[in-house]
Amino acid sequence: MKKIALLGLVTALPINTYATDNITPALDEVVVTSSRTAQSTKTVTGDITVIDSEEIKRLQGGSLADLLRLQPGVQSYTNGGMGTSSNIALRGTNDNQLIVLVDGVRINSATTGTTAFENIPLALIERIEILRSPASSLYGSDAIGGVIQIFTKRGKGNKTHIYGSAGAGSYDSYSGNAGFDTSYQALKFGAQISNYDTRGISALKHPPKLADQDRDGYNNFSSSSYADLEFSPGHSLGIHYLESSGQNQYDGGSAFSKSERHQQGYGIALRNALTEHWNSKLEYSVGRDSLFNVSNPTSNSNIDTEQRQLSWQHDYSLSHGTLTFAYDRLEQDVVTKSNGKQTLDRSRNNDAFVLGYTANYEAHSAQLSLREDHNSQFGNFTTGGIGYGYDLSSAWRLTAQYGSSFRAPTFNQLYAASFGNADLPSEKADNIEASARYQSQTFQAKLTVFDNHIRNFIQTFRAGCPNGTATCAANAGKVEIQGATLESKLSINDYWQLSGNLTIQSPRVDATDRLLARRAQRYGNLILQYSDGPWDWSTELTASSQRDDYDKSIRLNLSGYALLNSTLAYRINPQWKLQARANNILDKNYVLAAASSTVDYNTMGTNVFVSLNYDMK
Repeated sequence: MKKIALLGLVTALPINTYATDNITPALDEVVVTSSRTAQSTKTVTGDITVIDSEEIKRLQGGSLADLLRLQPGVQSYTNGGMGTSSNIALRGTNDNQLIVLVDGVRINSATTGTTAFENIPLALIERIEILRSPASSLYGSDAIGGVIQIFTKRGKGNKTHIYGSAGAGSYDSYSGNAGFDTSYQALKFGAQISNYDTRGISALKHPPKLADQDRDGYNNFSSSSYADLEFSPGHSLGIHYLESSGQNQYDGGSAFSKSERHQQGYGIALRNALTEHWNSKLEYSVGRDSLFNVSNPTSNSNIDTEQRQLSWQHDYSLSHGTLTFAYDRLEQDVVTKSNGKQTLDRSRNNDAFVLGYTANYEAHSAQLSLREDHNSQFGNFTTGGIGYGYDLSSAWRLTAQYGSSFRAPTFNQLYAASFGNADLPSEKADNIEASARYQSQTFQAKLTVFDNHIRNFIQTFRAGCPNGTATCAANAGKVEIQGATLESKLSINDYWQLSGNLTIQSPRVDATDRLLARRAQRYGNLILQYSDGPWDWSTELTASSQRDDYDKSIRLNLSGYALLNSTLAYRINPQWKLQARANNILDKNYVLAAASSTVDYNTMGTNVFVSLNYDMK
């Protein structure tokens, strides 16, 4: 009966008694991630996706990893239910070969190199830009796979704006969030809070130990705020702050197994229009990531990361483009403890100079970037990028791009006891890609092919480690990731829109010809949307081919899967909206990651989340 009711949510087509909404796809948007300056998506030479606020709202009750999984070239995998470790792979690269920025601040852990996506609630997010191209020539170390930049909510006008929502769903899940934006003369400011709590599911499927045969709960409390003061025309000072605290239980063989993750990011930025054509931005920011883990009553550990960033960027508007010059400094500190005893205290810093140029002239567009990094630990790295685009017609566009990138090993990979190797060299990569795009008022399509060669690829080995350790970080040699991504959007009429994406890739280690762990060779999404007056309905089909995982030298096969999800929303009046979200409607039993050769990490079955939303108009 539960499946029948949920299938009704998928197939229900409401009858309209109100004026219709037009859901034609956006033809042009402004992005900043692709070049560090404002740029139209029509002239970008790289592979970029924008996730707007409406798409984010449709996934209320879900996670950031769920949202990213719907995007072209993005895979995600988790170690259990809500609140467990979530990992993102862009075009087959590792989760630590990715830079994640929240309002321009790095918030990843310098210890592991990964970002706690599970602790960034969708309720705080206004917009996301995903750059699927090596970007070390713009952002420095780690951007082998690309950059994900998250923008928290901010008011768009001078009027006071209040919003909030409350929801409940399966697995005893509850959420609530509220926020406001307002202004006073030349000052704009706002704040928001969010809370999510669930009893969850067991992190492991069929755990063998009795202590792990329970539900692993999760709680998250987050907040963000900002203030912008325009003290004279063209000159402003802004501050922003983000904090997120999450606590989740996990299956570690003890009823006391839990982890607490705390993230914090804040910054101050001074923007100056020095002349009509010359703009300057001076920004200082701090990102912190803290993890406290309890395995059992007598064993615990702490990992604390702090990253301080200083950036001074100048943009010069020319007759056919923009010239950018920037200085970046990054300082990283890491402290780890085991049972209260300090086990690691390390730091390093990086100074860099960036030169960039974006140009547009008639049917031609170009992007050039060059960056020199000096790392106190690894020395100098020079990276560059070049891209070119040509409009064959008003509808057709061709682009090609080359980029080099690097990644310095994480502190864990260098120094962690019984795991690290202080002699590990940095990863280096060269990527080439090309795309063909078609765009009209009702139909958009893009085909992108890519070939990324990564040298000194660092992998976690679970067999053959020196000194007989169970796991260790070591160079696997060369990895080549070849592939293609196809994405499209079609406005069938004023009510219906169909969109989808498909990625075919081969991320393999040259020496063994093995696929990288947990990477699918084929994956994609198909999304159907309907909008008519107060009603909005969408359904998603997400599918992936089989993947490999590894336990020591044993190759494990993770079967392919297909999931059906749906959202139905009804706008009661201009301020109030009722929304229901159903995930895994067909109750598929699938696996995203293996815990060992005999036990898999769990995934959620059919689940529903209902929310009531207020947005002051």
